[in-house]
Amino acid sequence: MKSRRVVRGRTVGRGVAGLVLALFLAPFLVLISSATASAVDTLCMAKPDETACIAGTLRTESAPVSGATIKVTSPSGEEQEVTTGETGKWNVEVTEPGKYTVSVDKESLPKDVVVGQGEIAVNVALGRTQAATLDVRTGSYSADTSKFDELLQSTVNGLRLGLLLALASVGLSLIYGTTGLSNFAHAEQVTLGGMLGYLLINQHGLGIWIGGLFVVILCAFTGWFQDRVLWQPLRRRGLGLTQMMIVTIGLSLALQYVYQYLVGARTVRVVQDNPSVSHFGSVTITNQSLVAMGISVVVLAIVGYALLRTRIGRATRAVSDNPALASASGIDTDRVIRLVWTVAMGLAGLSGLLYALVTNGIKWDSGLQILLLLFAAVTLGGLGTAFGALLGALIIGLVVELSPVLGMPGDFKYATALLILILLLLVRPQGLLGKPQRVG
Repeated sequence: MKSRRVVRGRTVGRGVAGLVLALFLAPFLVLISSATASAVDTLCMAKPDETACIAGTLRTESAPVSGATIKVTSPSGEEQEVTTGETGKWNVEVTEPGKYTVSVDKESLPKDVVVGQGEIAVNVALGRTQAATLDVRTGSYSADTSKFDELLQSTVNGLRLGLLLALASVGLSLIYGTTGLSNFAHAEQVTLGGMLGYLLINQHGLGIWIGGLFVVILCAFTGWFQDRVLWQPLRRRGLGLTQMMIVTIGLSLALQYVYQYLVGARTVRVVQDNPSVSHFGSVTITNQSLVAMGISVVVLAIVGYALLRTRIGRATRAVSDNPALASASGIDTDRVIRLVWTVAMGLAGLSGLLYALVTNGIKWDSGLQILLLLFAAVTLGGLGTAFGALLGALIIGLVVELSPVLGMPGDFKYATALLILILLLLVRPQGLLGKPQRVG
């Protein structure tokens, strides 16, 4: 009888383990099942070994641009033309590798659309699809716009970016506060949220609200699973924070290549019907952006309330302040840390979904591009403080969007944010809301 119970227990245990593993792999199974179908949207190579594809989506800050003429010039000087479709998408098949010039015909644009950067250079390799993003904008960005109007518009855009960064950076800060771990794979959860949103909403036809809810649930579960099968065993084995940080770097690289393999190198966006635009004086913003900002504010307010007013929130702050003392006082630190991982990954997934919805889209390395901004926000506000991460994210978002208007080249806007971080830390090393600590 005893041996039967043992065998039965092992069978049940294996079944539960298999179920948990299947649930963890669910987001990636969605990516795999949709990879072939989604690739058809932009793939234009009839002979992959002999041809390549240059593709993109022409859109302003508010809507796609259809009927525009795109010119593609090869390294040898041959020119091809293609017209954008109803969703602004276009693609051109080429047979020669090298540096191509892609431009938009200004005369083919609608009257209210002007060219920001109407010509770009792209390097093409055979057998691959190369994305090309041209900068066109509505007339509100024309040369007749006053400096004050540009500042006002950029401020609104900065607040939008700051709120999206805050959703991800708050979770990153909570993980650091409760475990001391700098999670370099956190930004890949942002990428996962955007790609799952694209696949569930655009490819599988789920509504924006139902699909968004599934995205958050799936991303949150990946956080629970990560801590259950990876981080908790490493903590119990006494692995140092430096070694665990290296593990996060490896996980980040692995996830990037998984995304690139399954979805490709193109940019994807959670596209709904042409978004309607609201005007507030000289400020133009899509209603999707307003909804995304409203969702961000509500979610961040709920997280703040939970940290300040609920029992689990007080336990989380206790673990963040002193894990040993919190454990000695009866708090289940493993349970708190697992909840933090779950919530943090869910917030990161929501951030990626909204990012792909309201900006120019998301691709396999989007997380890598914003990773330094997330760490800058957490460090600027104060390591381990959720409210500091919120404040830091808003500042970083404003700096990134305002720096081009204030005279900085557009390519240096991220560098400007990091420069301000360095200058502030020279004056206040603990960050804006961090507590000073004695070293030595």
